[in-house]
Amino acid sequence: MPLDEVLYRTRIRRLTGRSRLRRPHRPRPPRSTDPREVTPARVAQLIMGAFGTALLIGTVLLLLPVARVGPGGASLLQAVFTAASAVCVTGLVVVDTPTFWTPFGQAVILGLIQIGGFGVMSFTTMLGILLARRLGLASRILASTETKNQGRGDIGRVLLRILATALTLEAAVAVVLALRFLVGYDYPLGRAVWHGVFHAVSAFNNAGFALYSLSLMDFATDPWICLPVVVAVVLGGLGFPVLYQLRKEWRLPRRWTVNTRIVLFATGVLLSAGTAFLCAVEWTNPGTLGPMEPSEKLLAGFFQSAIARTAGFNSIDIAAMHPVSWLGLDVLMLIGGGPAGTAGGLKVTTFAVLGFIAYTEITGGAAVNVLGKRLSRSVQRQATTVVVLALGAVITGTMALMLLHEDLGLDRLLFEAVSAFATVGLSTGITADLSAPAQCVLIALMFLGRLGPVTVATAIAYQHRRTLYELPEERPLIG
Repeated sequence: MPLDEVLYRTRIRRLTGRSRLRRPHRPRPPRSTDPREVTPARVAQLIMGAFGTALLIGTVLLLLPVARVGPGGASLLQAVFTAASAVCVTGLVVVDTPTFWTPFGQAVILGLIQIGGFGVMSFTTMLGILLARRLGLASRILASTETKNQGRGDIGRVLLRILATALTLEAAVAVVLALRFLVGYDYPLGRAVWHGVFHAVSAFNNAGFALYSLSLMDFATDPWICLPVVVAVVLGGLGFPVLYQLRKEWRLPRRWTVNTRIVLFATGVLLSAGTAFLCAVEWTNPGTLGPMEPSEKLLAGFFQSAIARTAGFNSIDIAAMHPVSWLGLDVLMLIGGGPAGTAGGLKVTTFAVLGFIAYTEITGGAAVNVLGKRLSRSVQRQATTVVVLALGAVITGTMALMLLHEDLGLDRLLFEAVSAFATVGLSTGITADLSAPAQCVLIALMFLGRLGPVTVATAIAYQHRRTLYELPEERPLIG
């Protein structure tokens, strides 16, 4: 060691009494133990508690004799199933909505739909805001852009925007539908307004409840009914972040976030592909599109393709469709709509991430790039985890239904399980005929599908920690 270095260290030791200079110890502030602190775990608990409370209140109200047509009240299972389907904005029914429930019961269902739809949009947006605070600076800026929020004090403002957006769009669609019922079908004013409001709220929240025993089959060839319903379903399924950005920057697509671009592009592709698929398979089917004119077939095919993600209305007889069409609808239902929206399913962004991962692997890319941005490894793991867990839930639910109703066949039971988990509400007509245990399986799938992917994905993202080491690499055989 050089002499000057030795003298320097000796002098430092004499002055400080230490062999080296050290930075003063600054203890980290202790973590807050306040149970009122808002964290993703706390929000997840609020989600479960809020939906459980809404289910309980809705069940009690539907059990009242005033909620059912005729003497007596609904059975416990009928009330629980209907309340769960409404609050989870699914649309599966075990009784005929227009003939079984009184206007009071229908109003209870409508209120549960509105609470469920607003709850999903608001809670998922809050989770995104909290996730943005948990990340590093760069990721926090990006996530804040995605959620259009920049601080804790803005949460209330965001929730008010969500509520205002939902009510405005529902009111616009309700006016169009009410005018059509009033002018085109000679409904009395009160009935026209009620039907317009009910179906607008049910459509925007992707619920699929209808005030007609055949859903919207009587309006299959009427574009003034079908197209407003489709618009409400698609807008509700895009998600609040996409709607907000389109309202602010619809003329500046270059400023759109990756989330907005993926949702819009995937929505367009799925609508087009789904319409082409259903029209091709059902074009000559005498039970569905066969008797219609070509333009009417295109309208019905487009309507059913849009509704499969994930509203639950139907303008053609689902039970009369070809089994291949059922399988195609299974795929559309499982994909669902956009995040932070009223649609169910696993979300188009999740499947888009998987598609980009597969493309990168096939082409031999070093990193997964999407629209000029690189996807983090954590996002890739989240998408894979959510899909694996969802497939496990659907397979388990289908197996349970098969054990209870082996005579109904795999294709129908799989359709029912996917529809419940993806909170769609389409059915081949077997829901009401299922046994009580099977209907309980569907209730569990509805709740798991409505709340599970959101909370699981956020928990994974929030609890992600950076590791300072990596284990030795190994490559098991794939394929």
